[in-house]
Amino acid sequence: MRVSVIGCGHLGAPHAAAMAELGHEVIGVELNPDTRRILESGRGPFYEEGLDDLLAKHVPTGRLRFTDDLAEVAEWADLHFIAVGTPLREDGRGYDVDQVVGAVGSLAPLLRRPCTIIGKSTVTVGTVARLQEIVTSEAAGGVDLVWNPEFLREGHAVEDTLFPDRIVAGLTSNEARKAVEEVYAPILARGGVELIVTDPQTAEVLKSAANAFLSTKISFINAMAEVCEISGADVNTVAYGIGIDKRIGHAGMRPGIGYGGGCLPKDVAAFTHRVGEMGAVHAAGLLQAVEAVNDSRMDAAESLVEQALGGPVAGAAIAVLGASFKAGTSDVRNSPALRLAGRLHAAGARAVIYDPESNDAARRLRPDYTYADDATSALDGAEVVVLATEWPAFSKNAKLPAAAADVVRRRVLVDVRNAVDSDAWLAAGWEVWQLGRPVQRPRA
Repeated sequence: MRVSVIGCGHLGAPHAAAMAELGHEVIGVELNPDTRRILESGRGPFYEEGLDDLLAKHVPTGRLRFTDDLAEVAEWADLHFIAVGTPLREDGRGYDVDQVVGAVGSLAPLLRRPCTIIGKSTVTVGTVARLQEIVTSEAAGGVDLVWNPEFLREGHAVEDTLFPDRIVAGLTSNEARKAVEEVYAPILARGGVELIVTDPQTAEVLKSAANAFLSTKISFINAMAEVCEISGADVNTVAYGIGIDKRIGHAGMRPGIGYGGGCLPKDVAAFTHRVGEMGAVHAAGLLQAVEAVNDSRMDAAESLVEQALGGPVAGAAIAVLGASFKAGTSDVRNSPALRLAGRLHAAGARAVIYDPESNDAARRLRPDYTYADDATSALDGAEVVVLATEWPAFSKNAKLPAAAADVVRRRVLVDVRNAVDSDAWLAAGWEVWQLGRPVQRPRA
């Protein structure tokens, strides 16, 4: 198929590259000239695992190209994905859907033949009905609107697009269904992936409910970590025991400093506000509690650093390993790691940050913080090492504990992600402090 992807940010760029990998001819629409130039060179404007490989593969062949000309795209493509951003409004109450409305409003009058618009951006419940009015009044006959929410994990966006666990399509016509089945035909042909065909409003709620549940699961295990901190229990064992129950499972049951990034924080906040507006007061109360637990873990993390230091953080030399909100991406939006580094900095600590992929993004967002260009420089002279993002280079590198021991002042690791193999650090003579677990000290 001839496919366009309108908006080439964290959602659109991986989606465009994946559509090219599936065999479609793809044009990405990106209005930011700097971002577009980077994409045209066959590289991603941010780090996302696997993205550069697909861009390098398909941009030189012409299967994937980029433009800012919406009229060209309207005339050329048979199917248009809407993948623009929907940031949280400044008042924190719902999404700012201006980019989505603007994209559809600009595209619709240019459509003069039958085609399909497929929305992927996360939107407030009720937005699709508003967009349908625009399409009906502005576009030619035979233009269908479908809502096809994404369920991507940042850091795995390419993989999750090519190998999804489900495809949800909110639509109202048989022609729209045929278009969805055609564009995703290579995925559906492999089997094992369910196509859930429903109406647009159900697709909207399903997306918000899915992210709300993921956030609830993270906040639940973090609430149990708080219980374990008070009682002296080990939250990792608690999570393992709970997760054996197939109704619950282990996925998402690792305690830490909470969820972050460009999706869960804003999705939960927007959904909480919207269900409250709709009068679902008990659902809103539950989601407010989820947000409160998530926010509280930052206090717990800062307190854990103080305990590991044996006193206030003011004046202490602290290495912060990780700035992105999770491994696999350079995204520092709503990053708990960067937020914790900022709190340590504000408290007077000499905090030095190093992240293998997001140093540049973090510097642009917070140029007032201190950064190192490599792990050794960050660790040099540190009294406490804080593992704030679970990059494999930090959490699964068996050589790191011994190597780090040669440059730090004290062998004290505060793992606020509960990500490391404690045995390797203990064997190298380190104390290991983790949220919801008793402190672990090396045997004499």
